[in-house]
Amino acid sequence: MAKIADILAVGMTTPVGLTSSATAAAVRAGISRLRESPIQDKQFKSIRAGFLEEAHLPPLSEKLRIASSLMPARKQRMLRLATQALKEASLGSAAAPLFLALPESTGQQEDSAGASILEQLAVQADVALHLPQSRVFQQGRAGGLLAVESACQALRSGRCRTALVGGVDTYLDLRLLADLDLEGRLLVDGAFDGLIPGEGAAFLLLGVPGATRHENRVPLAHLLGVGLGREEGHLYSEVPYRGEGLAQAFHHLFASVPADIPKTRCVYAGLNGENFWAKEWGVAYLRHRQRFEEPLRVEHPVEFTGDLGAALSTTMLGLAAVGLYKGYREGPILVWSSSDREDRAAALVVGARRG
Repeated sequence: MAKIADILAVGMTTPVGLTSSATAAAVRAGISRLRESPIQDKQFKSIRAGFLEEAHLPPLSEKLRIASSLMPARKQRMLRLATQALKEASLGSAAAPLFLALPESTGQQEDSAGASILEQLAVQADVALHLPQSRVFQQGRAGGLLAVESACQALRSGRCRTALVGGVDTYLDLRLLADLDLEGRLLVDGAFDGLIPGEGAAFLLLGVPGATRHENRVPLAHLLGVGLGREEGHLYSEVPYRGEGLAQAFHHLFASVPADIPKTRCVYAGLNGENFWAKEWGVAYLRHRQRFEEPLRVEHPVEFTGDLGAALSTTMLGLAAVGLYKGYREGPILVWSSSDREDRAAALVVGARRG
C-alpha cells in the first residue's frame, strides 16, 4: 500500500489529558472537561470552556523571562501548552524541522505568535529543532494538515528523514473571547449554536516510510495522503457559502491514493459545535459517499475538549494513530478540518502492521 509518511510518535496536552495516551483514553471513554470558567460573557454569565488548570502547565523557561515582558499573554500560554507535548513526540529523535500550526492571522488583532515562536519553543521545551527548515502555518484548525502536507514534501524531497508536525492554540484570551461573544459564536446560556472554547497542543513525529525498520521502531500508523481545498464562501466572506472547499479537499485526497484502497471506516471530523460546518461535511460526504463504508463511525473530539483551534487537526490525527496502533479503531481513517477562513484539509491514515 502506497504511503507518504510513517507516524512514529505522538505527543498531546489537552483539557482531558496531559499526554497522548491519557488524552486518547479520555476521548475514547467520553470523558469531558468542559466546565464554567471565571470569565463572563456580555450577559455577565460564566463562559463554559475547556481550559487547563494553571497547575497542569509548566512555567515559562527562565531563559525566556526577559523576552516574556514583550510577549502577549496568549503566546506565553501557547508555549507552556506545547512544552510537554513536543517533548513527548520528539523523545529520542535527532534534531528535526518543525512544521507548526498556529491561530489564524486575521489582521484585526496582533498576531499571538509568528515565526519567533519556533526558536522560543525550542528553548521552552529544551528540544533540538532544525530551525532553518521549520515553518509556521497561521491558518487555524486546518493549519495542522497543511503543515503535514508541507512536512511530507520535505520528506519526499530528501531534505530530512524525520519531521515534527504540530499545532498549538488557546482561546484563553479576553479580547478574543469578547470578539467571539459579540459575533454570537460562543455557546453561552440561551444559545443553541456556538463553540465552546478550549486549548491544547499536539505534535506528531513523521518519518520516511520504512526508514526506521533497521532501528526496530514500529510506526503507530501510515499516512496515505493529504488533500487541500479552499472555501470562497467562508465564515467571514460575503461570497455565498456552498461547502465546496471541503469537497475539493476530499477530491484531491482520494485522487492522490490508489483506487483499490478499502473504503473509509472512520472519520475524525473537525466539527467544533457551530452548525456552520455541518453543511460542508454533508456536501463532501455525499459527493464521495462511494469511498465510505456503511455504517460509518464519526468521531468529533471537540465535544469533550472544546474547540482546540490550531491544535485540532494534529490532535485528531494523533488520536486516529493511537486508536489504530492499539487496535480499537479500524482504518482507513479520514481526518478533516476547516478553518474560519478559506483553508480546508483532509488526510487518510491506516494502521501499521505489527509482528
